[in-house]
Amino acid sequence: MIPSWRRNLYVVAAIALLTLVVGGPAPVVAKEAAGSYADLAPAQQAMVDDLEHRSFDWFWQGTDPRTGLVPDSWPNHSFSSIAATGFGLTAYGIGAERGYISRAQAVERTLATLRFFADAPQNASEDDASGYRGFFYHFLDMRNGRRAARYVELSSVDTTLLLGGVLFAQSYYDRDTAPEREIRRLADRIYRRVDWPWMQPRKPLIGMGWTPGGQFIPSDWKGYNEGMLVYILALGSPTHPVSPAAWKAWLSSNHLYWGAFEGQTFLNFAPLFGHQFSQSWIDFRGIRDDWSRQHGLDYFENSRRATYAQRSYAIADPGGWTGYGADVWGLTACDGPGDYVVGARHYYGYTARGAGLADTVDDGTIAPTAAGGSIAFAPEIVVPALAAMKQRYGKYIYDRYGFVDAFNPSFHDAQAKSGTGHVVPGLGWVDTVHLGIDQGPILLMIENWRSGLVWQVMRRNPYIRAGLQRAGFRGGWLDAQVPAPGRGALGAGRIPAGAPAR
Repeated sequence: MIPSWRRNLYVVAAIALLTLVVGGPAPVVAKEAAGSYADLAPAQQAMVDDLEHRSFDWFWQGTDPRTGLVPDSWPNHSFSSIAATGFGLTAYGIGAERGYISRAQAVERTLATLRFFADAPQNASEDDASGYRGFFYHFLDMRNGRRAARYVELSSVDTTLLLGGVLFAQSYYDRDTAPEREIRRLADRIYRRVDWPWMQPRKPLIGMGWTPGGQFIPSDWKGYNEGMLVYILALGSPTHPVSPAAWKAWLSSNHLYWGAFEGQTFLNFAPLFGHQFSQSWIDFRGIRDDWSRQHGLDYFENSRRATYAQRSYAIADPGGWTGYGADVWGLTACDGPGDYVVGARHYYGYTARGAGLADTVDDGTIAPTAAGGSIAFAPEIVVPALAAMKQRYGKYIYDRYGFVDAFNPSFHDAQAKSGTGHVVPGLGWVDTVHLGIDQGPILLMIENWRSGLVWQVMRRNPYIRAGLQRAGFRGGWLDAQVPAPGRGALGAGRIPAGAPAR
């Protein structure tokens, strides 16, 4: 049975964030980036190297090699998350470039995954299906790949995150060999069959999901959030595209999200995953749509400001939580101590924590992925944060797979029974598992910052380019000639140590 605390995150988060209000003085721009990976001290480079490798190992060792299904959380052998599987498909290319695994191993695992999803049953039944109309269920049974439970929705955003990995594989494996040709063919087939207009019960917006029993979820992707990637992939489809009016509809409530928070003026989304998910695959530096042209910044700069605002929020620490400060910060969707009220404080289990404008959900739970997944946006404040969290709490929060999902130095009730964590005397609540959708941004964004690997691969993908152009994006790399495929993603097959992203 899937725990109730993991259900319907995206629906809850998106609906809650529609309550944001207008406000704020003139924009305050975050500081200039402090340099690249090559500018780090040797000890800092070693820390980043170690975190990237351990985060990769989580995907490589936790995935079922037969099906390619990646668990939602592990170690605890949970149901599979299709979003985590999308991060996993991208992780294998990173592993091949970094030398963690061979390219042949990456090809084998990728082929197993794509073959599974290409052949998985697609129908409208309650139980005997993995998906319908090209979309897939949010959670799948790790044993057979079918819908994990009857309340699990056919999810547009989780299918999109899976497709991020599918399209990465399509463009990364570019060699003229039988296995790599099959990868490209299967990736194309999986993407092309997604019926995006069907997921528009209230056109031109795209709906969040569907269930055989309840039919369409009564919520759509609207306003700034991780739905950005949903629309770009839907616009880029060569078989079932949505109209460009869909992008304008998604943007239509952005005035509710634009405003000042903690010294930064930006398009707000309170949990940092809303900034990280789409940008794990797409390089928004220097490309702008109508909205960003009007506001004088691209979405990458917008997320830099969001990252700085979260750090400033932790420094101010209006809730008086233990441990918050300049180098210990980060709110996003993650595990937590559980649903408890202790005095005047309310703690939560898994939920979308965040801080921004009028919408703040904070119970003292810090998620290392909030900072780690933002390393490409603001490395000058993220690297010190990762180092400080590891130095201060590493014995309990850093293990063979990197940082555990979350920890809460303010929660000390040893009698409380959390779904995934435990209380460490003298420290507080500490999670005991890692979540795929939180490991993924750490891994992908470290690599994007170090070498630009994922961004460069996705720049070559014709569907990504078409989706961005149909949304009205112009400028920068998008206006340049499409790079020719090379030997490996960067034309060499391995990333030189410390290769810059810019």
